[in-house]
Amino acid sequence: MPLLISRRSLLAAPALIAVTPALAAQRVPDSELVKPGTLTMSTNPTLPPVQYVDSTGQLKGMRIEMGVELAKRLGLTPEYVRVEFSTMITGLAARRWDLINTGMFYTEERARIMQLVRYEQQTIGICVPRGNPKNITKIEDLAGLSVGVEQGGFEYRRSQDLIADLQKANLAPITVRAFDNFAVSFQALRVGQLDAAIAIDSTCKNYDDRGEFTHAIKGLYGTPVTVGMRSRVLATAVAAAFTEMRADGFLPTLMGGYGISGWPEPYTVVGPT
Repeated sequence: MPLLISRRSLLAAPALIAVTPALAAQRVPDSELVKPGTLTMSTNPTLPPVQYVDSTGQLKGMRIEMGVELAKRLGLTPEYVRVEFSTMITGLAARRWDLINTGMFYTEERARIMQLVRYEQQTIGICVPRGNPKNITKIEDLAGLSVGVEQGGFEYRRSQDLIADLQKANLAPITVRAFDNFAVSFQALRVGQLDAAIAIDSTCKNYDDRGEFTHAIKGLYGTPVTVGMRSRVLATAVAAAFTEMRADGFLPTLMGGYGISGWPEPYTVVGPT
């Protein structure tokens, strides 16, 4: 199990204990890492089933498992830091972690400021209260409604596209309410403060399967998902490790078990040189 630390404990800089041994020769020099021999990864575990905290307080999910295996392939000890997405890119630049592993969508803007490796294909969905009382089946049905989303991320940007699409159709725009993370957004939906919530399709499906919400609209704005890094040396090693993980079946098996599509093209580094 990877070591889990909070942002508060990271900033307080206590002694950290590595609990997972590296299983291969180290493939990334310590000079490229925040902590010698360790792959420090940031995550916002509010998106079941791909990244979440279980009832015992342990990190779980497809992306968490992928990060642990990635670290092992690089000969490093995995270590996770739990933070809100809004702090991740600045924290990466400040050398608080080596790699953003939180389902970050690919954008050209992000590719200009950090090293990205695409590994997953993901789409956005709309979750509504159980039973879909407003009979929402298409984007136009959201006109005039209140919709929640995590602030600062790709999903928030797409909420602005929804507003534009509705206005082009001469329909009332949605009212977007931005929250610190997806868990808070879904809690607001649960207690009736929202009409709908935006999240990735795999999370909407998970909530639907558990009987908590209804996955009303799916398949919006298909976009690659990436891991983000400051170091191009690390990113090159990550791309090579992903290639091996696909070739030996680890990634297809892992993602297939969660019903998630992998990146279909070669793993390459996209970022400033």
